[in-house]
Amino acid sequence: MSDAKQSTARSAAQPQTLTIELSPARRWRAFWVCVTVAAITILDLSKVNVALPSIEAALGAQSTELQLIVSGYVLTFGLFLVPMGRLGDQRSRRTLFIVGLSLFTLASLVCAIAPTTTVLLIARLVQGVAAGIQMPQVLGLIQQLFQGKERGRAFGLFGATIGVATAFGPTLGGLVIALGGPTDGWRWIFWMNLPLGLIAIALAIWVLPTTRTRSRKPLELDPVGVGLFAVTVLALMWPFLFTTGSPDDNPQRWWLLVVFVLFAGAFVAWERRYTASGRNPLIPFSLFRVSSYRNGTIIQSAYFTALPSMFLLTTLYLQSGLGIPPVFAGMVTIGFALSSAISSWYGGNLVSRFGRPIVVWGLALVLLCVAGLTIAALYAPDAITAYVMAAVMVIGGIGGGLVIAPNQTLTLADIPVKQGGLAGSVGQLGQRIGTAVGTAVALALFYSTIYREDPGSSSDSVVFHDAYGFGMIAVALFVSIAFVVAVVDLSARRRSAPRAQARART
Repeated sequence: MSDAKQSTARSAAQPQTLTIELSPARRWRAFWVCVTVAAITILDLSKVNVALPSIEAALGAQSTELQLIVSGYVLTFGLFLVPMGRLGDQRSRRTLFIVGLSLFTLASLVCAIAPTTTVLLIARLVQGVAAGIQMPQVLGLIQQLFQGKERGRAFGLFGATIGVATAFGPTLGGLVIALGGPTDGWRWIFWMNLPLGLIAIALAIWVLPTTRTRSRKPLELDPVGVGLFAVTVLALMWPFLFTTGSPDDNPQRWWLLVVFVLFAGAFVAWERRYTASGRNPLIPFSLFRVSSYRNGTIIQSAYFTALPSMFLLTTLYLQSGLGIPPVFAGMVTIGFALSSAISSWYGGNLVSRFGRPIVVWGLALVLLCVAGLTIAALYAPDAITAYVMAAVMVIGGIGGGLVIAPNQTLTLADIPVKQGGLAGSVGQLGQRIGTAVGTAVALALFYSTIYREDPGSSSDSVVFHDAYGFGMIAVALFVSIAFVVAVVDLSARRRSAPRAQARART
């Protein structure tokens, strides 16, 4: 309670954000515009992966360039999340949302017609910037438009949509390439963003409400803090984004983690000094004194360190180890997407009643899914492995839906609405960093096993079995971290509940 009051007091100097009373129909129309755009943004994290071989063949891209086409998007996405969340809390989220969406649509057009790898790479970097501008506004608008149980329902649908987009991305990318052909099919992955983006821009202008009052206060973005933050995030993400598990990986990239430690320390010191001077920092560290926010952010960061890696490893194993075409390998995740959509809806509705136990049970089901996938790869006959994995994915999807939406609701429950965009963007940054770290660790274990084992002493299939098993160990570890934090948070809540009731009675 006191932490939330401190956060409210700290943000009192910021321009006041006006919560407009809207009819339920208009609130939900605005919600669906925001969430659809968020889904398009997340899809571009995964659907491009399956297009890399086609891009390599069409444009003659080198391996480093191909890596940057994927990782550059993640990098600029992560760099802009927090500053844009801070800006959205001070100014109009609606305006920033439309600016980010317009830039994303324009960058998608450039990607679709890119004549060279360099043009495609630059456009992908701009796409990431645009995603970093619009995503914080989605979370801030949801928190501002909905209250109480209705907010839980909204985050439930948000989680369902993001879950479907995350799991369905590889399938969609493979399907578009299959329809468009091996030469230009990859371009249709970007062309499809154009009509979706134009429709979304028109709808955003029409239905999104104004969510702030006019303010004469100057814009305060803490430029020194922004610079230190950018170098910190860049130094942390870079070595992980360029880890492939190949012996050709340059080990000198890990020295950037020393730069990360130095600049992270400088950033924390600067932010504390900036706060002590009475100004509003880029990241108010008082947010992390709110236990629900701190624990929820750790849970979602660990979860997103694991899940994209699980999808990537499974797709790699099915394609490289079992020779299944990309579009069919991607279809294995459809069960996860559909079941997570359903369970996210129920989880969002039930979280206000049951709280953290829903997240604990969801993570337990995800752990069961990880174990089931590993057992299927190691022991199931190759002819039926994909079918067994597809069935196990359904269990994982049920668990995933009970994690994402309820945890998002619990994480932001005690955060003042005026800081909703910033708080949500910090969580999104944790997800992007987690994806980079988890993918790097999983790929390193997967490919190092393949390079280490002698194919001459065993079949290629056995080598890929072992590689998949080692990679999934990392996935299980990260899910276990999220599970432990959720259990600790649940125990702390149960211990503090009697004291809180006693204080309420007095």
